[in-house]
Amino acid sequence: MISPFQAFILGSLQGITELFPISSLGHSVILPKLLGWNINQNAPFFLIFLVATHFATALVLFGFFFKDWLRIISGIIRSFLKREISGRDTDAKLGWLLIIGTIPAGLLGLLFENYLKNLFAIPTLTAIFLIGNGLLLYGGELLRKRKTDIKQTEEGSDMRIAKKLNWGQSIAVGSMQAIALIPGFSRTGSSLVGGLLVGLSHEDAVRYSFLLATPIIAAAAVLKLPELAFNNYQTLAAPLLIGTISSGFFAYVSVRFLTKYFQTNNLRLFALYCLLAGALSSLVFLFLH
Repeated sequence: MISPFQAFILGSLQGITELFPISSLGHSVILPKLLGWNINQNAPFFLIFLVATHFATALVLFGFFFKDWLRIISGIIRSFLKREISGRDTDAKLGWLLIIGTIPAGLLGLLFENYLKNLFAIPTLTAIFLIGNGLLLYGGELLRKRKTDIKQTEEGSDMRIAKKLNWGQSIAVGSMQAIALIPGFSRTGSSLVGGLLVGLSHEDAVRYSFLLATPIIAAAAVLKLPELAFNNYQTLAAPLLIGTISSGFFAYVSVRFLTKYFQTNNLRLFALYCLLAGALSSLVFLFLH
């Protein structure tokens, strides 16, 4: 099982790494192995713990963008009642872009759930995937640098996103997000790179990434957390509470920081971190074997 101290560390780590483009699942798999913790990462209770801490992150994201979500949901309802998606209704278009963008990761997650769960017990492979995440972030920056049509206008971020993205590009960004189903790859990082490649600025790409992450994380939690009611996981109650609170707190700190950070900065620092952390972890695991 998971001790209260381990729950605090893993929950805090989840809150930070879920929103930073450095893979929360990757760190949750690698860190226990590096510290020598006796946690069965392939057991149902560990998956439920991860889902619960992810759900805390989703709640924080929803709360942080609460006013924006009210506008977006109202726009979806408005377009549904009118039976049209008008380009003039920014909130409606953005809402449908988010719905469409959520579909690829949702479908792939359901189809490959059992296979992907097996990867949770392979820290060495996860460390290699973390290197891949670093290459993805760095490659995204290089490809974006070649674009010449990225202009930041005085319009609001949501309006810029709704005007810039079409339905196909939304699916493309959502498909990039699906890469994060593999431990070691970051949901924020992959969808952020996807946003950059379709022409969004760093500021708009990270905002779209956070909005896109909220429904997919919440949906995963809604599907998995009811298992607590039908399984004997009472001993997990305290670690779950500690993990979700710490995850929520650090997620709030992270989203505040990153929305400011990407107004003037890029992904290179995070790419370097993933390359170094993945390489060093791989060497440690190789030495241990």
